[in-house]
Amino acid sequence: MNSQIKISMFDDRIEIVSPGGLSKEEYLLGRISILRNPILANLFYRLGLIEQFGMGIRRIISSYQGSVIQPKFKIFENSIVIILPLFQSVSVNLSEDEGKIYQAVQSGNETTSKINEVVGFGKTKSLRLINSLVKKGYLIKVGEGRGTKYMLPK
Repeated sequence: MNSQIKISMFDDRIEIVSPGGLSKEEYLLGRISILRNPILANLFYRLGLIEQFGMGIRRIISSYQGSVIQPKFKIFENSIVIILPLFQSVSVNLSEDEGKIYQAVQSGNETTSKINEVVGFGKTKSLRLINSLVKKGYLIKVGEGRGTKYMLPK
């Protein structure tokens, strides 16, 4: 494919757009590795900068364990987009009340009622804070209505 890899740097993330397409499973599990420049890859391998070809995605996922915001992989028919957010600790970007909600979910409280019991906020305030955390990417909303649960990104 006669196309270049594009790397864009932002204040809060790095985005990499790679031409070519693989299935989501092939890509995220690292089952297929397509070298753009075998000579350069071999040089990096000999210098000890890479351990093995095709390990990049697994290393990215492993590197983000414990980070509040996780990398995102958007896989299209003709390209793959990787969004690498800056590593963030919870206390940096959350208000005190958001931090309480986050810690409640981190402790295993998944429903709004359980979160309310732990933090002691009213339902409206809790929902506003939870929705803010979902929008910022700190929590994931699973389900709808009475069965709604909130979880940390994996």
